[in-house]
Amino acid sequence: MIHFRQLPLRFLTLPLLTSLSLFCTLPSCIAQPKNGPRTFTRQDTLRGSITPERAWWDVEHYAISVTPDITNKTISGANTLQFRVTAPGRTMQIDLQEPMQLLAAEYKGQSLPLKRDGNIYLLQFPQELSTGSRHSLLLRYSGKPREAVNPPWDGGWIWRTDKQGSPWMSVACQHLGASVWYPCKDHQSDEPDSGATLSITVPDTLVAVGNGRLSQQVTNGNGTTTWTWTVRNPINNYNIIPYIGKYVHWGEVYPGEKGPLDCNYWVLDYNLEKARHQFTQATSMLRCFEEWFGPYPFYEDGYKLVESPHLGMEHQSAVAYGNRFEDGYLGRDLSGSGWGKKWDFIIVHESGHEWFANNITTRDIADMWVHEGFTNYSETIYTTCLFGTEAGNDYCIGNRKNVQNDKPIIGPYGVNEEGSGDMYDKAGNMIHTIRQLIDNDSSFKQLLRGLNRDFYHQTVTGKQVEAYIIKATGLDLQKVFDQYLRTVQIPTLEYRSSKGSIEFRWTSCVEGFNMPVKVTLGEGHTQWLKPSTNWTSLKLADWHNGKTFTANRNFYIQTKKVS
Repeated sequence: MIHFRQLPLRFLTLPLLTSLSLFCTLPSCIAQPKNGPRTFTRQDTLRGSITPERAWWDVEHYAISVTPDITNKTISGANTLQFRVTAPGRTMQIDLQEPMQLLAAEYKGQSLPLKRDGNIYLLQFPQELSTGSRHSLLLRYSGKPREAVNPPWDGGWIWRTDKQGSPWMSVACQHLGASVWYPCKDHQSDEPDSGATLSITVPDTLVAVGNGRLSQQVTNGNGTTTWTWTVRNPINNYNIIPYIGKYVHWGEVYPGEKGPLDCNYWVLDYNLEKARHQFTQATSMLRCFEEWFGPYPFYEDGYKLVESPHLGMEHQSAVAYGNRFEDGYLGRDLSGSGWGKKWDFIIVHESGHEWFANNITTRDIADMWVHEGFTNYSETIYTTCLFGTEAGNDYCIGNRKNVQNDKPIIGPYGVNEEGSGDMYDKAGNMIHTIRQLIDNDSSFKQLLRGLNRDFYHQTVTGKQVEAYIIKATGLDLQKVFDQYLRTVQIPTLEYRSSKGSIEFRWTSCVEGFNMPVKVTLGEGHTQWLKPSTNWTSLKLADWHNGKTFTANRNFYIQTKKVS
């Protein structure tokens, strides 16, 4: 998800190539983050963990309504929350960030007492609710939501005007959280199992677009219209988003792997012709990703691109698009390879999240590498689909220049905190390295499809994904995951030559790192090596001159000749 962020922290500024000359003097070492630990608050824990007041109930459905006051930049509405009790409980945590206000919580016609604690409310039911029972809770809210500063990275409610001066509004709230504008259980692990509805009331002169399918459009007779959108599939809180503006629409049906897939496109009226041309890339994207990742995960809700007043986000079944209807990333190639300017970055990246982030969702954003690493690699896959394997390799390898190695990719758990922005390019190159270790693209493709099939519409941990890949491939990959996800160093393959033999070992690595690697030893002679953190010797035939030692470029490693 532009996971922030979905459209990468890396994109705020393009980092210079980080110096990688951090070698260990010992055969192996444990890399440490360069930045010191951050101090977390109680509010961070309330936001990022499964508290006792969250643990006993499971969200089944949200029915959200919202009415924006454009002049005053305020909103009001309600959320009818349907939930199932998984363990006896009475006190419930509802998240709603300041300065938004929860006006009332109504249960079976009664108002529940509200107790505020910063960005949460604690609700007390009249009695303990029993396991297995199902309930409905009406939450009324209003206020002036946090206004986005630099969406989608520094998000909130977006109040803009289009080029013709008409109101244009939306929300970008990944990481920040959906509770920035509506009351909910704001934790990534709990998606409403039966989907959601979003009813948006706007002036008659505007159009309101939401996730899923338009189920109702009602003219209220007071100068406003209410647009109701229905999502049937599970959906993450931060993906439920209104888009409000002078939109026009067209659609098409894509003959997908599971049958006809409804594709709809909503753009500002004056951008219709440009959008019609640019959005033709959506069908080639769908064709490529269905081949590699499996069927589009949300046929019931359709696929949609919506022009947004920010760069982009992976809002499920309503992907936010703001890339100016041009190829590249705002016209640039982030990889520097040349291939990244031949397709629209936002269409490809944000749509890739429909599989990795929206279909497979991590329970804690500390594991966002699952979202961003695989979706970063979807860009390589798309380049491969269009231009061939070597073009895809060029693109992926080119992205290495963006890696900062500032801190581990996996962040701290339970406090709503991501790890390094390297969750994009570094994690993508880790996946590319694993592809080389599998050494069979048919098997690699089945791995990607298997992930989306076996974790279909699920929330998972990063460890589950690691274990799945290890089991599916039959490869000893744990040290590979530990190296790239949990340290800040790139493994270095040291080597030294003598007459008739060559010696090699891994350094700048975790203890026990033993990843195989493909190298060229002499002109045209390629073979696999199995280094460890101790020196290993290999006898060579007469054709080797003792000088040629080149690691295959598709492995994300460094090499170093030593005396």
